[in-house]
Formats: sequence, structure tokens, C-alpha cells
Amino acid sequence: MLVVGQIGKPHGIRGEVLVTVRTDEPEARFVAGSVFTTEVPRDRRVSTGPATAAVPGVPYRVPAKLTLESLRWHQGRIIAQFEGVHDRNVAEALRGVLLQVDSAEVPPPDDPDEFHDHQLIGLTVVALDGTELGTVDRIDHAPASDLIVLRKSAGGVALVPFVSAIVPTVDLAAGRVVVDLPEGLLDL
Repeated sequence: MLVVGQIGKPHGIRGEVLVTVRTDEPEARFVAGSVFTTEVPRDRRVSTGPATAAVPGVPYRVPAKLTLESLRWHQGRIIAQFEGVHDRNVAEALRGVLLQVDSAEVPPPDDPDEFHDHQLIGLTVVALDGTELGTVDRIDHAPASDLIVLRKSAGGVALVPFVSAIVPTVDLAAGRVVVDLPEGLLDL
């Protein structure tokens, strides 16, 4: 599963919520009628299962899937209305819920030098001489450039700028990323 957004606080009293986008293609993922699998973060104590009506004293259960009814953009975030969520109390119960899509349904990028995060996670990272350095733990999207979060074989993590001068080769078929690291980068 691929996380594409996270539900934030309610917006107004009619069940709308703010959604923080976690995908580089929000226009493709967030359209009316899109269905998302939900995941309640571990730090939330919310029961899951079939949704119940917003009845006082009856806890709302986060449904396994949410369907986007409508949306509009506001200050870089989406204000979303999901089917069956039509009051502020139910919207509040969704706060923090992750919205996911099946990564198998996401088409590969057209550009051969472009990759989806889920394609890179878990790949082995090796130096130019073939020395194994660790694995890709995740990709962080920073303002200057994307960063490979490298889980080092020797323990700990390192941030590797995902630019062609430092990452000359990504070989998905071989399951590896070749890096040409400046001296001392792994020591930071």
C-alpha cells in the first residue's frame, strides 16, 4: 500500500476535513470518486471496522475504505468531503487517518529517470566499487532535492541527496541503487 495523504482537522461543521497530500501526483490520486484504503496510525486509539452513525455515546469506527465525494484546494492542502461523513464529530474521528492506494495500481512514470518512492524502498545501496552500504529506508522530499534515507549496514542512517551526480544508477531489476558519495557523507 502507498500512502497518498493524511486526514487532518475538520473544516467547518458539515464533515469536511483538511487532507495533507503525500504524493507527487495529487491531481491523479485525488479526484471525486477515488476510493482510499484507510490506516489508523498506531498512536491513535480508535476502533476500526464498519462505520456507525454519529450517535451520542456510540464511538465512530473508521471504515476500511473511504470514497472521496468532493474536494477543493486551500493553501496547498485539500479540503475533502468523504461519503458518509457529514458532521464535524465524525470528521474529528478521522483525524490522523492515513489514505492509501494499492501500489500495484499506480502506473510507472513515463520518464525512465523518475521513480515512485515505493519502487525505491528496500533497494540495496552500493558504492561504485560494489561495496554494500545499506538499504533505502524511505525517500524524504526536501525543498532543495529529494533525499534517500539510507539505513546503513553498520547501523544508523544517512541522508543521501537524490541527484544524478551522487546517484548515477538506479537499477530496479537488479534491486540496487549505485551511489558515488562525497568523502565523509556517511559520517554525518
